[in-house]
Amino acid sequence: MRCCLLAWDYPPSPSGLSTAAREIAESLVAEGCDMTVITLDRTGETVEGGVRILGAAFETGALARLRKWGGAGHLAAPLAFRRAVLAAHRARPFAVVEATNWYAPAALLTGRSDLPLVTRNSTPAAYSRVAAKRLRDRIDNASADRLERRQVLGSAGLISNTQDHGARMAQHYGIDPDVPHATIGLSLPPEFLQAAAQAPYPGTGDVRLLFVGRAEERKGFPELIEAIGILAEEAERGSLPNFRLRLLGVPPEDLPEGLAPGAARRIEALGRRPQEDLMREYAAAHIVVAPSRYESFGLVYQEALAYGRAVVASASDASARAFVGAGGVLASQTSAPALVEVLRPLIAEPEHRLGMRNRALAAASRFTRASLGRETLDLYRAAIARSQSR
Repeated sequence: MRCCLLAWDYPPSPSGLSTAAREIAESLVAEGCDMTVITLDRTGETVEGGVRILGAAFETGALARLRKWGGAGHLAAPLAFRRAVLAAHRARPFAVVEATNWYAPAALLTGRSDLPLVTRNSTPAAYSRVAAKRLRDRIDNASADRLERRQVLGSAGLISNTQDHGARMAQHYGIDPDVPHATIGLSLPPEFLQAAAQAPYPGTGDVRLLFVGRAEERKGFPELIEAIGILAEEAERGSLPNFRLRLLGVPPEDLPEGLAPGAARRIEALGRRPQEDLMREYAAAHIVVAPSRYESFGLVYQEALAYGRAVVASASDASARAFVGAGGVLASQTSAPALVEVLRPLIAEPEHRLGMRNRALAAASRFTRASLGRETLDLYRAAIARSQSR
């Protein structure tokens, strides 16, 4: 089967969507698919891991100008993807094309009988934004939401990462229950799993906490910073061992203003880093803090568990309840007091942290490339059959 995957970015670009795109593509290659990825983070053509990668980036021209317009600017990327997909499709037809729902890269590829579309649901754009105050921003947000809905409802097949996520997406978009909709978990890269298996447990000294993600409300970032402020005061008084928090994916300018000196000394914002740095940070961490309110899957949970690190997540997130409950600690909610309650004993007691290592390792490796590729291919076949029957 000749398949096309649309990706906003692709490794070595460091992002969760990038990692997921590579896992999907290479798992399908392992199943015998002829795989092409079209991505907006580059130009040119390369082959990596058996995957043909076509760059469709645009920095100048009409699409670059369109991108600056409120509302209509969201059409620029779907237009670029459509142009690249159709050019490749004319040269050698694809059997199916897949894209994420996030900001609807395939919104202009719906309704084609010759090119069935599968949407793999990530977290919708609406779940990560704060309330817009300006009219322009409200129009912009509404445009993004409409495009996402158009793509999802125009898809011949759908994939969600967990059953809870699938149910939420069905309600959020108003999905027809007759559309094939599979639950398929994501895998981790082989080199990541190898590095995790070989990483020794970090030694003594300052207790090292790690947060991986963006500085946004959905990720529980404000509550985490507030909790660190409380715990820093305790460390300043000597009632808690010294600790530090490293923020991967958060640039220094995203740190809140007015941090107390004790908290500021213990926090380091690292910005976006490549996967090699991410693996080093996991290896050096004693505790991974991921207090998200909602994750479509939660790659950070899987990554931290693979390294056998104590994982602190929030019971507010269904994915955390499903994946972290057996191998980590769940705060009762995404709030500073709840995070302080579970972080304090982990920081204070090295035996407690070490005791969680075996639990974390036992909870890891639930998802493999073999299951990802096989189940994705099954859904593709169902989507193609639905498209042909219509």
